[in-house]
Amino acid sequence: MHIPPYHRKTTWQRFFAGAFFGGLIAYFILIYMYGTMYEELLAENMEFTSQIRDLKDQNEALLKDKEDLDEKSREPLTVSSIVITIVEGDQLKMDRLIELQLEEMIIEEINHLVGEEVDIINKSDQLLLSAIENKGFTIEDVTYYFEVNKLTIASELEVSVIPKLSN
Repeated sequence: MHIPPYHRKTTWQRFFAGAFFGGLIAYFILIYMYGTMYEELLAENMEFTSQIRDLKDQNEALLKDKEDLDEKSREPLTVSSIVITIVEGDQLKMDRLIELQLEEMIIEEINHLVGEEVDIINKSDQLLLSAIENKGFTIEDVTYYFEVNKLTIASELEVSVIPKLSN
């Protein structure tokens, strides 16, 4: 039994070369699609983790507030949650994952304010501003500093910050 020498014919050589390069291109497209899908899932997971942590913190603060309300007849307005918004993050070409991590780091820095009275926080707002603006937050060997753009002190503490890179 004899196998014909197809490797010498140019039409077969073109066919095998085309199949090889087509498979190689298809493999790279598959890797790209998998990477983008995985990045989206990772960002969604980080958002869900952030929401769960926020809800747990809010639940603990509200339970503590409820216990204190039983003891006192009149309770002043307290902070129940903290919302951080990074504006103009696209100027530094920050990835959404980095923005989420930075928001988490800022919330961890000022998380002690949950459950505090709004009047006390309002009196020490400059201290809050300087605590956010003077601290450097490092992610992946890059240190970010923030300038507070807007600060709203109510039952929900809202802080809008503008990111800046370290010099």
